Amino acid sequence: MAKPRTALERPPRSAWFDPRFAVGIGLIVVSVAAVTTLVSSLDRTVDVWVASAALSPGDVLESDDVTVRSVSLGDAHGLYLAADERPIADLVVTRVVSRGELIPAAAVGSREGTTRAAVVVGVPGRLPAGVGPGASVDIWSARENEPGVFGAPAVLVGDATVVRIIESEGIIAGDDDLAVEVLVPRESVARVLESLANDDAVSLVPTSLPIGG
Repeated sequence: MAKPRTALERPPRSAWFDPRFAVGIGLIVVSVAAVTTLVSSLDRTVDVWVASAALSPGDVLESDDVTVRSVSLGDAHGLYLAADERPIADLVVTRVVSRGELIPAAAVGSREGTTRAAVVVGVPGRLPAGVGPGASVDIWSARENEPGVFGAPAVLVGDATVVRIIESEGIIAGDDDLAVEVLVPRESVARVLESLANDDAVSLVPTSLPIGG
């Protein structure tokens, strides 16, 4: 009859196959990965423009007005001017920026905005093939002398730029449902608004023909 083994004679239990050991290793790996990700995200920096001196509305930015600083912005990186994404050329200050302040993207605008303004004109019928976003056009208008009778058309604004074409999304679309947003010189804004207020017939004529058109 075999004698029962004593505690000293029993083979040792292998800890390698203990499920609790495997779970513990897994928790350590996950914790280390989470900490590494958090630290790397906190250390991520971007180069942004910083005001070298106090900036006032209307100032046109030049290289001497700004310096580059590497900062950690987290989710707020899109709120400031990134030095590697947006050059300062042709930017105009639209609100006060203090010396040493990171320049917010909302504190500047395009220099073109000081000389040109956007207006929306209604255009009956279809547009020429060359009229699209970015196209250069002349704005023609004709005054309505009598109901349904218009005078000779004339150039209202020359060398305007098309920003976008707005088409009606209503259930019933008529010929007058097409509108075009254009950039015009600021000194021409009053003439355009007067023509629109008088319900003049407006047409857009491209200043160049598209290649292959």
